[in-house]
Amino acid sequence: MLYELIGVVRPGRGVNEIKEITRTTGNIILGAGGVVRGISNWGTFLLPKPARKQGATYNQGHYFILRFDSSAKTQHTVRRTLGLDPRMIRFSMVKMGSKLEEIADVGGKAEWPSKKGEF
Repeated sequence: MLYELIGVVRPGRGVNEIKEITRTTGNIILGAGGVVRGISNWGTFLLPKPARKQGATYNQGHYFILRFDSSAKTQHTVRRTLGLDPRMIRFSMVKMGSKLEEIADVGGKAEWPSKKGEF
C-alpha cells in the first residue's frame, strides 16, 4: 500500500533533524521490506494554530513529506515511532491507494504549488 506521511518538525534546528527523522523512518520501512518513493522538504511555515508539545508552544514548524510503500503493520510501527519522537510537533499519514492501478502514476515527490490556486 502507498502511504504519504506529512510531518511537522520543531523549527530552528535546520535540516539535520529532518534528515535524522526521515533516516530512522526509512530504515524502519526498508527493514520491513517496504520502499521509500521520495522525500520532499517544504521548509518552515506558520502552523494553522499554536501547537503544544512537551511543555513548549510552537507557532512555526518545518514541513516535510515522505511517500512510501509498505504493509499496514509497518505503517503502524512508523506511526508509533514518530509519536514518541520529541522533535515531531505533528504528523499525519494518508493511505493513497492499495491497488497498482490507483498508485501507478503517483510520483515520489510532492511539490509545493508555485502559484496561488493550484491545489
